[in-house]
Amino acid sequence: MSTTSPRTPAEPETGAGRNWRLRHLPPLLLVSALVAAGAAAVGGLVSGGVGAFAAALGVAVATASFVVSTLVIAWADTIDTKLVMPFGMGTYIAKVCLLAGLLLVLVPSGWAGLVPFAWGLAVGVVAWGAAQIWWIVAVHVPATRRG
Repeated sequence: MSTTSPRTPAEPETGAGRNWRLRHLPPLLLVSALVAAGAAAVGGLVSGGVGAFAAALGVAVATASFVVSTLVIAWADTIDTKLVMPFGMGTYIAKVCLLAGLLLVLVPSGWAGLVPFAWGLAVGVVAWGAAQIWWIVAVHVPATRRG
């Protein structure tokens, strides 16, 4: 008796069903761009040019992290739904390790943009999360109820 179940074939997707896993990216990327611009403005006011760059970079790193996760999870889901969890967790662990490595390099360097970068990172995470919740509640759920 086998303890593994047979591979679940992906459902055929045509027309409106295609790429539903990525439909939230354009509005969330727009929100992230606006937040990065705001973070750069605040970072510039507080810490000058380095602060502006670092705050916007923090938002960009958070955004890139979420985009990578989205793409990996969407890809795994097209292959087999059972791959979503292992690939999602693997991606998460890899991202945390990369971010920890980046911070381990930046902290002892004494870089003047470290604090604005950290704030940009935090604001980017909160903004993406809030925008994704908005998208699910205001766009995705009503669309699934109609169709």
